[in-house]
Amino acid sequence: MSLIRQNLQAITATIVAATQESQRPAGAVQLLAVSKTFGPEAVLEAVAAGQRAFGENYLQEGLDKIRAVQEAGAPALEWHFIGPIQSNKTRPIAENFAWVHTVEREKIAQRLSEQRPDGMPPLQICLQVNISGEASKSGAAPEEVAALAHKVAALPNLTLRGLMAIPEPAEAFAQQRAAFAQLRTIYEQLRADGLALDTLSMGMSADMRAAIFEGATMVRVGSAIFGARNYLKA
Repeated sequence: MSLIRQNLQAITATIVAATQESQRPAGAVQLLAVSKTFGPEAVLEAVAAGQRAFGENYLQEGLDKIRAVQEAGAPALEWHFIGPIQSNKTRPIAENFAWVHTVEREKIAQRLSEQRPDGMPPLQICLQVNISGEASKSGAAPEEVAALAHKVAALPNLTLRGLMAIPEPAEAFAQQRAAFAQLRTIYEQLRADGLALDTLSMGMSADMRAAIFEGATMVRVGSAIFGARNYLKA
């Protein structure tokens, strides 16, 4: 059995156990395999093990990988863009990805909406929230999210699904939960305001259990599946 297959089985078991322990319904949490810096062969190994949703942070790397995996004859996969978005990069994102987790400005959402090709399903959108207020992190400030969400929800060719965050790293489980609880509170307020949201994209290799306890519907896991990253190759 390949190491990637073993890792996927272990991560899936952790997700199932945390879902049960937090008394949430079976299947409530989707695994997004973050394949940045890993080549098409790693994605194909994960596909062979049953994984179908993959996240990419770097646009050109992601586009090359999508093409290579398609040419290798892989089944239809769901590609998520989870990196920072520059205005000049919106068209290829709109043309090649099913989901975007990192919308933080109305201008970016407008461009994605305008550039989504006719005939493709709506682009699935999460708003990135800078929940910890870190200067080094992308994301809308919590107090800006409601206004942004209503504007994005009104755009054609997009479907606003929910929120995403990368909180400041914390060692303690309670601290991890507290940060994710802040995002969940914003999410619940938006739902109470009438937005049909269903996605909380939060939790990574080191803190996904805490995220699941606070309502994550999608966890983004990379190194625990694919191994340590070599950013010199990225």
